[in-house]
Amino acid sequence: MEEKWVPEIVTPLKQDIVQVPKVIAKASGIRIFGKKIKSIIFTTDIAIIRNTDANAVIAVYPFTPHPAITKSIIEAADIPVFSGVGGGLTQGQRSAYMSLFAEAQGSIGVVLNGPTPVETVEMVCEVVDIPVVSTVTSIHTPIDDKIAAGITMINISAGKDTAKTVKFFRDKYPKLPIIATGGPTDGSITETIEAGANAITYTPPSNGELFSHKMDKYRNIEKKNDI
Repeated sequence: MEEKWVPEIVTPLKQDIVQVPKVIAKASGIRIFGKKIKSIIFTTDIAIIRNTDANAVIAVYPFTPHPAITKSIIEAADIPVFSGVGGGLTQGQRSAYMSLFAEAQGSIGVVLNGPTPVETVEMVCEVVDIPVVSTVTSIHTPIDDKIAAGITMINISAGKDTAKTVKFFRDKYPKLPIIATGGPTDGSITETIEAGANAITYTPPSNGELFSHKMDKYRNIEKKNDI
């Protein structure tokens, strides 16, 4: 089938956006409340969130979830946000309260860490009416009871074994929506999609790395002007 031409519009001030790898378009996507999501950027950097072509954001960070962080990210984003609500150190009612807050602020889904006890999963699923995502770190992550408790999809982050882990759970659950990290190359992303991932998370360059390229550009301009 011939690929259709897609008109693209940019402005001088909005041409340096963080673009996700185009190969992610091969994924089937996950349709949530009418929105099809294929690419999910993994960051809490508001500047990057405001300047990306990803379909959604997954805002998970290595600290106890806090309403101020969730609120700031959702207010800044112009794309759907999956909000981290704990499950490791933060459990029980606090995770449930964070989930309720995230939904009230406009999150499209909430994300629980891999170690989350089933009791916490049940508490979260009882109070929200948005997808509850459970993180999977290996083929050994137990999810049967969590699926029974009400999780809607899984988010697989298994390092170099991600594609193998995706295939393991896809074979076990043919209809379960799966988000997964795609890795650093088009080849690894394609492998993850072919293993059964419906959507891909992409880790962008850091703000410092992006600024480094910009500063190199500024220096080159100054050198030319000085000639």
